[in-house]
Amino acid sequence: MAPTVVGMPRLVALAASGPSFVARLRQTWDTGDTVLPVDPRLPAPALERLLAGLAPAVLVDVDGATRILASSRPTEPGDALVLSTSGSTGEPKGVVLTHDAVAASARATSAHLGVDPHADRWLACLPLSHVGGLSVVTRALATGTPLVVHDGFDAAAVEEEARRGATLVSLVATALRRIEPSLFRTVVLGGSAPPAGLPDNVVTTYGMTETGSGVVYDGLPLNDVEVRIVDGEIHLRGPMLLRCYRDGHDPKTDDGWFATGDGGSLDADGRLTVMGRRGDMIISGGENVWPHAVEEVLASHPDVAEVAVAGRPDPEWGQRVVAFVVPADPSFPPALAVLRAFVAEYLPVYAAPSRLTLVDALPRTPLGKVARHRLPDQ
Repeated sequence: MAPTVVGMPRLVALAASGPSFVARLRQTWDTGDTVLPVDPRLPAPALERLLAGLAPAVLVDVDGATRILASSRPTEPGDALVLSTSGSTGEPKGVVLTHDAVAASARATSAHLGVDPHADRWLACLPLSHVGGLSVVTRALATGTPLVVHDGFDAAAVEEEARRGATLVSLVATALRRIEPSLFRTVVLGGSAPPAGLPDNVVTTYGMTETGSGVVYDGLPLNDVEVRIVDGEIHLRGPMLLRCYRDGHDPKTDDGWFATGDGGSLDADGRLTVMGRRGDMIISGGENVWPHAVEEVLASHPDVAEVAVAGRPDPEWGQRVVAFVVPADPSFPPALAVLRAFVAEYLPVYAAPSRLTLVDALPRTPLGKVARHRLPDQ
C-alpha cells in the first residue's frame, strides 16, 4: 500500500542492483516517492539521455551517493514506478505504474503460480531496470514471499541458489538454456519467443512493460485480465496496466483497453497465439509474412545456431524476406538455397528468405529479445 504523502511525490532514479536496490526501493516508497530503476551499467551519455527524457528529481548511484537534478517533474500520488522502455523503436519512454497496479500484478501472478510464502522463495537474477526482473522483486514484496536477489545472471550461482532452497525464478530463453530447469519448482519464462521442447515446470508468459509484467501465461490470461483481437491486433485490459506514459499520455481507450501493437489470434478455448510486432510484419509481393513464424522454422535447422528475420526494401516485391543467421559451425555455414527449401517444407514459399546474411551474433536487449532496429541494414 502506498503511504500518505503531503505534496507531490518526486521521481527518484535508483542506479543499483542486488540487495541494495531492494533496500533503497523500499526506503523510497516509504517516503511516498516514485522510483525510476536505472541500469547501473549504462554508459554516461546514455544515462544522461535517460535522465533528461524522464526528468527525475534525484539520482542515487551504485554507491548510495545522491545527486540532485536541476530539471525535474513530479509524479502523481499513488505512483510506484516509472520504467524506461524502448519498445520496438529504440527510443526510451517512461511507463508509469501505480502501487495498485503493482499489487494487482503481484496478486494475479502469485495466484496463478500457486505461490506459498511459507514454502516458496523467489530468485531475482534478471536486470532490475526491466519489468521482467523487477516484477520478481515487487511480487515478493507484495506477497511477503522470501526473496534472494543476485547482481546479475550467473548460471552456476543460479543453480546453487536453487540447491539452497529457491523454488521460483524468472528467466529469458538465453538464460534458461544455461541452467538445469528441474532444480526449481517453477521457471517463469519471458523476454522472447520460447524455444521448443520446454520442460513441464517452465511457464511461458506474454506481457510488456505497459502491462506490469506477464499477463498471459501459457496462452491464457490471468485472473482479471481480458484479451481481445481487433483487426488482428492484441488488446489487453486489466488492473495492472500502466496509468500513463511519463509525458502524461494515456494510451488506453476510455474503457481501459490497451492496444499492444502485437499481432495475434485467439482459438475457440480463448488461448492466445502471439504473431509478433505488427510493425515487424513483412509484406512481400502483397503477402503477409510474420518474422516469428519463419524464425521458428529456421531455428530448428541443424546448421542454424540463432536467427532473426526482417524485411528490407525491394523494388519489385515491396519488401524481401532477409534471414540473419548465426551459423552453428562458422566453417560450414548454411546456404540460402538450403534454408529456402527447408522453410518451404513448413510455410508458404513466399515466406522463405530471399536473402541470407551471416552474422557472428544477433543484437539483443538485456532481456534477450532481438533488437530488430539494430540488425544490419541490408
